[in-house]
Amino acid sequence: MNARLRKVREDLGQRLRVYKARRARAKSSATFIGITGSSGKSTAASLLGHILASHGSVYAQVLANTIKSLVSTLYKRMKTDGEVDYVVFEAGAHGPDTLKPMADMLQPHVAVVTMVRLEHFTAFRTLENVAGEKRALVDALQPGGFALLNADDPHVIGMASATPHRVVTFGLSEQADYRVTNVHAAYPDRLELAVHWRGGVLELKTPFPAEHFWLPTAAAVSVALELGVPPEKVAARVATFQPLPNRCQVLITNGGPQFIVDAAKSPWHSINLAFDMMAKATVERKRIVLGQISDYAGSTRKYHYAYKTAREIADQVIYVGDNAHRSGAGQDDRDAGRFHELRMPKEVSDHIKRTAVAGELILLKSSSRLHLERIALAWKHDVKCWVPVCGKREGCDTCGLFEVPFEEHRSHVRERRHARRWQRFRRLLGRQP
Repeated sequence: MNARLRKVREDLGQRLRVYKARRARAKSSATFIGITGSSGKSTAASLLGHILASHGSVYAQVLANTIKSLVSTLYKRMKTDGEVDYVVFEAGAHGPDTLKPMADMLQPHVAVVTMVRLEHFTAFRTLENVAGEKRALVDALQPGGFALLNADDPHVIGMASATPHRVVTFGLSEQADYRVTNVHAAYPDRLELAVHWRGGVLELKTPFPAEHFWLPTAAAVSVALELGVPPEKVAARVATFQPLPNRCQVLITNGGPQFIVDAAKSPWHSINLAFDMMAKATVERKRIVLGQISDYAGSTRKYHYAYKTAREIADQVIYVGDNAHRSGAGQDDRDAGRFHELRMPKEVSDHIKRTAVAGELILLKSSSRLHLERIALAWKHDVKCWVPVCGKREGCDTCGLFEVPFEEHRSHVRERRHARRWQRFRRLLGRQP
C-alpha cells in the first residue's frame, strides 16, 4: 500500500511540474533553440550557448537531454536564473515517441538537426525510423522560426521538403547556406575551418583535436550568425570554448602521456572517426585503448574489424571489458606486445603507468559504461573508484566521486548533503559557516 501511495504521489508531483513548466514556457520571451541528432548535438549545444553568452543572457541544458531535464529547465532553473534571452536545449531520442513530447513542450524558435545515424539500434532498427523521430523537433517550430539542417545528410535535408518553416542549411555541400571548407586538424594542431555565408568568409580556430568536429562547430556558428551575433565575436568565442568532458577531451600530463578521452559514446558508425583522428596525429608513439562498442547490428566481429584498423595506426592496441577477447589479434601481435587483452579499467591503468612514454598519445575509446576516463584521471588524481561497472550514466568528471571508493559513495553523498544543510541552518541563525 505504501508503494502504491508513493507512486501516486510521484505521478501527481510530476504532473504539477509539467504544468508549471508549460506555464513558464508560455510566459517566457526568450528565444528557444532545440538541437537534436545522432551525434554532435551535445558539443553543438554547448558551443552555441558559449557563443550566445557574448550576445545576451543564456541558459543551456546539455547532456541531460530527457523530458525530465526539460521540465526542470523550464519551471525550476529558468526561474532561479531569472529571465534569459536564449534557451539552448539538447533533445535526445532514446526510443520511439520520446522526442515529440520534448519538442511540443519546448516549442522552439530554432530547430537544429546535426545528423541521422543508426544509434539505439534495438529501439529504432532503421535510419528512416531515426529520421522520423528527429523530425519531431522541426515539426514543433514556432511560426517565424527556422530549421537548421545538415545539407550533407540525405535523411536530414529530407526534412526540408514538407516543413512550412524557413530552412537554413550547413555543410560541405556547395549548395549549403553555410558552406564549410578548409577543414584541417592533425593533433597537436587543432581544428581549423572556414565558413562561407552571405556575409563573407569566417575563418575559425577551434580547440578540437579532430576534423569531424567541423560539423557541431558549423552548426553552432550557423545558428549564432543567423541570430545576429557579429562574426568577429563568433570567431573569438569559438577559439575560447572548453570542449565537453569525455568527448575527445585532451588531457596532457606533466612528463607523462597525452590522452584523448573519447569515452562518452562509442557507436559503431563513429569508430573510424576516432581512428582517423589518431592516424592524422603527428606524434611519434600512439596507443589505442578500446572498450565497449555500442549501437550496431550484426555479430560481435565488429571488434575484430576495429582491431584490424587500429593496429595499422597505433604502436599498441589494448582491448578492455567483456568483449576484449573478440579482437581476433594473432599470437604474433600478442607476443610482440602490439596487442593486450585486459578485463578491468584498473588493469589498463596499471599497465599504462608501468609502460608510459613521455609525450605519447593514448586514445581512450568506449561507451560510457566502462568509464575509461578514470585511466586518464589517475595521472592527476588519486582514483579509488575502480568498480568495473557502476551503473551511472554521467561521467566521472560530473559525478566527482572518483577519489572515493565505490562502496562509500552513498555515505559520502549523505554526509556531504548533511554538511550543506547544516551550513544553511547556521546562516539562517546569522552565524559564520
